[in-house]
Amino acid sequence: MHRIAICPGSYDPVTLGHLDVIARSSALADEVVVAILHNPDKAGTFPVEQRMEFIRSATRHLSGVRVEEYAGCLLVDVAKEIGATLIVKGLRGETDYAYEQPMALMNRHLTGIETVFLPGDPRYSQVSSSLIKQVVSLGGDVSGLVTEDVRLALEALRD
Repeated sequence: MHRIAICPGSYDPVTLGHLDVIARSSALADEVVVAILHNPDKAGTFPVEQRMEFIRSATRHLSGVRVEEYAGCLLVDVAKEIGATLIVKGLRGETDYAYEQPMALMNRHLTGIETVFLPGDPRYSQVSSSLIKQVVSLGGDVSGLVTEDVRLALEALRD
């Protein structure tokens, strides 16, 4: 049986914490779909196509990982569309679990698909896309928390 995992998120921008979860997900399934879910009516920091390229570039070494975008739809509908057998979410701590657990239960109720929670690498427990953007906007260095291309793109926005 071909197992497909879906790793959903906005990835605006992708962090090394996200990439750790994607890499570890590739050990759980034959194929990992990194699903960039977005609202087409809201502008992100980076256009969706650029977010996709950041992730593709950082995951080239992983077999079975593909990056797709989905707009204005439920995660469970995307999961059904691609034939995913599990949803993978990374958790940085208790706050993430409290936020994600009701959604996991609803997703299982709606479709029967299970959500697997992967504890985040402690090196990235403080890292979120929002915090990364804030730090860079104030002149801070986020090296070691995002890929070099993401860091440079964020700094270019600041200048």
